Amino acid sequence: CTHYLFIVVVAVNSTLLTINAGDYIFYTDWAWTSFVIFSISQTLMLVVGACYYLTFTGVPGTATYYALIMTVYTWVAKGAWFALGYPYDFIVTPVWLPSAMLLDLAYWATKKNKHSLILFGGVMCGMSLPLFNMVNLITVADPLETAFKYPRPTLPPYMTPIEPAVGKFYNSPVALGAGAGAVLSVTMAALGCKLNT
Repeated sequence: CTHYLFIVVVAVNSTLLTINAGDYIFYTDWAWTSFVIFSISQTLMLVVGACYYLTFTGVPGTATYYALIMTVYTWVAKGAWFALGYPYDFIVTPVWLPSAMLLDLAYWATKKNKHSLILFGGVMCGMSLPLFNMVNLITVADPLETAFKYPRPTLPPYMTPIEPAVGKFYNSPVALGAGAGAVLSVTMAALGCKLNT
């Protein structure tokens, strides 16, 4: 029971992160900073739960199944937010699935070697998700256009608008997210595997 409860909790938290990443006003105000932070946070949530689930069952393919659970949760949750007036087309693309497939591939190709899963799978997952997330953003509604179309009367204090710092500290949010994600995902992959021992 504890195993499956953990899976549900991590998947729900991943869904909440996705909903935050899909908040168009937050994205508009904080620009690429939001992209990097949310890409890394979603990578870590995916890799810890997927590695846990994968090594728990020992069956290649369960990481992808876990990502599918996250995706369905997100679709349901975003549907509820849509009823509150949010645009449904902002972030609903299953960006986790390709990265989870890479975890499964690393586990399967190395004959279920847990250490290879941690090292190779963690790096591949961490490097790939920001890339898929950017492809996702390119295919959905423009945040600025959406913000004007769906104005919100008030903002919580932590979302007070600031000038977007695009290009001031780094030029490529995908590269920054992928670099940080590749390092941190190895640690979280190890944690996911360790939770089974």
